[in-house]
Amino acid sequence: MVSVTSDFWLGKRVFLTGHTGFKGSWLSLWLHDLGAQVFGYALAPPTNPNMFEVSGIEERLAGHTIGDVRDADALANAMGRARPDIVIHMAAQPLVRLSYSVPVETYAVNVMGTVHLLEAARRLGSVTALVNVTTDKCYQNNEWEWGYRENEPLGGYDPYSNSKACSELVTTAYRSSFHAEGRPWIGSGRAGNVIGGGDWALDRIIPDALRALDAGMPLQVRHPGAIRPWQHVLEPLAGYLLLAEKLAIEGAAFAQGWNFGPADTDARPVGWILEQIAALAPAFAWGADNSPTVHEAGFLKLDSSKARTRLGWAPRLRLATALEMTVAWHQAWRAGEDMATVSGLQIARYMTERCDA
Repeated sequence: MVSVTSDFWLGKRVFLTGHTGFKGSWLSLWLHDLGAQVFGYALAPPTNPNMFEVSGIEERLAGHTIGDVRDADALANAMGRARPDIVIHMAAQPLVRLSYSVPVETYAVNVMGTVHLLEAARRLGSVTALVNVTTDKCYQNNEWEWGYRENEPLGGYDPYSNSKACSELVTTAYRSSFHAEGRPWIGSGRAGNVIGGGDWALDRIIPDALRALDAGMPLQVRHPGAIRPWQHVLEPLAGYLLLAEKLAIEGAAFAQGWNFGPADTDARPVGWILEQIAALAPAFAWGADNSPTVHEAGFLKLDSSKARTRLGWAPRLRLATALEMTVAWHQAWRAGEDMATVSGLQIARYMTERCDA
């Protein structure tokens, strides 16, 4: 199992889109701890409270720009000021159910935002490696019992999933048309349902559960039998960092799509997750909501054999540990602790864990 270390990242200039979001905040903090200079570009934090503010991320950045990836000129100008070595693109409209309400915005952000990012990187010339973060939902989901591999057909039933498949196609087109010899080498990272402290997004099961716990109200849950490939947020972030390193150092062999999914045994039903939270926080209660809703996939998981074999990446946390860390982070926040310190300690703990599955 290969570890992320500061040897590569020390002093690197990293342009990170979506740095004010849940995953982006964790990655900003981790990159800072590794010694990188992080230049963030994103909309204002999407919720209140949010990981970005409660963990003091802004003061750890070399650059912080509030901007929209749909604004090609603003994005290019911010990237030009940063002069990055590495670009990691995480900005997105990330919610399946919201994409039914705002399909045009979803495609504009997730597809044209990717185009604008790739075009800015192509014209800049300083970038050696670029990672586009998409999703496990970019695959054509046939509700199979086995995990999807990187060579499976792309698709997507809903606007969010489909827009991320389109983002993958855009990435492939730019790689083939403009970057066959690098500058930058381009890869994509595909991960599923991430959990962790600091996520207050609407319409996500763990944040919804913790909000219900705080309010002293039972949570009503759609599809408690739906199975998802749950993993702690640090798992795919480690994959993105390892991929960026390989792209920068070894280039062409790694310029492709990569899955970063949990162990097969950690593809669990929603109901199982909620029972685990109830065990960790006995005041939590939930029930099934049987009201009509939009289509959501019932079963989807990834085959991450390629990342395990060629990147040396593998899950470090079992799902029970990931849930324990998530609830502990939330309880520390409720207790008024310094969340940058709490988050840093969880990153350090993650690096010492080893999942044998």
